[in-house]
Amino acid sequence: MTFEKERQVLVIFPHPDDEAFGVSGTIASHVNNGTPVTYACLTLGEMGRNLGNPPFATRESLPIIRRQELKDAASALGIQDLRMLGLRDKTIEFEDDEKLADLMYAMIQELNPSLIITFYPGYSVHPDHEATGRAVVRAVGRIPKDKRPKLHCVAFSNNCVEELGEADIRYNVKSVEKQKIAAIMAHRSQTQYMVAAWGDKLETQDPELLAWIHNERFWTYQWPEENQKV
Repeated sequence: MTFEKERQVLVIFPHPDDEAFGVSGTIASHVNNGTPVTYACLTLGEMGRNLGNPPFATRESLPIIRRQELKDAASALGIQDLRMLGLRDKTIEFEDDEKLADLMYAMIQELNPSLIITFYPGYSVHPDHEATGRAVVRAVGRIPKDKRPKLHCVAFSNNCVEELGEADIRYNVKSVEKQKIAAIMAHRSQTQYMVAAWGDKLETQDPELLAWIHNERFWTYQWPEENQKV
């Protein structure tokens, strides 16, 4: 698929690096297409499992490091409007549902995006992912059906294709490969193990690795026929 020219794109994820793996090529492509992109990141990922390889962070320093890594990744993708919402990692599921939706709704009203990218509720594994996706859906569900922005969702649970069908949106982001790799590497406290495992595969143009880097997929959110909130 080719990238449609959008009025404004709003990306909403809970953690630094959530944008890097399956979405950064799409983000860079929209930016390169002249579309304003806002990235709202709910937490600083301060409970992240990795501390670098070899470790260079501590539990105390990790939030500071991940904040800078997020800024570096946003810069690599050309994101001008990066918003850090200041919630705590691994606690999003315990936030009040309506207050969290209010936060999302306020950004949507301010920015008037034509496209929102987030996680697909029920198919994104991590509790913070799920709570974020639910909040976005609740917020968009407040908007009259004919005025809603498009809602493209990331899903990767084992049952996502079985229950949702194949992703209806697929992009080849080869043209922004360098930006995507730079965004992944910017989150080095979390990605050094993975990048080290690549070995010389990038240099040798390993087809399996390149296929993973170049291809991004999304599901258009399917609104329930009767109840348009989750």
